[in-house]
Amino acid sequence: MADRQIMNDQDIRRALARVAHEILERNRGVEDLVIVGIHTRGVHLARRLASNLSEFEGSEVPVADLDINLYRDDVKSRMSPRIRPTRMPVDIQGKKVVLVDDVLFTGRTVRAAMDALNDFGRPQQVQLAILLDRGHRELPIRADYVGQNVPTAPDEVVRVRLVETDGIDEVAIVRVEEDRKSTRLNSSHKPISYAVFCLKKKKQNRQRKDVI
Repeated sequence: MADRQIMNDQDIRRALARVAHEILERNRGVEDLVIVGIHTRGVHLARRLASNLSEFEGSEVPVADLDINLYRDDVKSRMSPRIRPTRMPVDIQGKKVVLVDDVLFTGRTVRAAMDALNDFGRPQQVQLAILLDRGHRELPIRADYVGQNVPTAPDEVVRVRLVETDGIDEVAIVRVEEDRKSTRLNSSHKPISYAVFCLKKKKQNRQRKDVI
């Protein structure tokens, strides 16, 4: 079964812009706001959200990177969890923290992220922003901001691909067996920076206008 695309680059861009506006409306601006991305793709989405917030509000918003692998409830069953650097450039004590991740599924990743946050302080509030909610929750966790809700089957895998890691912006659904095959193959998309991606898109749009 081939990938079934459910979001393209424009869908992702619009979803992040809408979520940024919702964050601003709920928090009445960006004062005391900290955006925390969960590795790996949550980090890139957090940076894009922070960029949107800064653009809309005219003020810089601090962004942090959070690795949750040592806080997972299945860490003892994992042979050697991959540890990525956690970067917390500001004190989150008493701040309003917005956790950002790509997909909300069972809720266990978010639970681990909240445990990890406790090691850095006690935020005034923790909110959750998700690009895509696929259902099938195992813990009582709900996102405050959702880019898109997509019902999925248990034997399907949601693949979020971002320019920063995969060379393309899209969200696709694949069957488990197809996903296992794809992970053994090298991706045909080479990762590039999001800034370079935006420049390429602008160039393509200009070329289309010239043709018209």
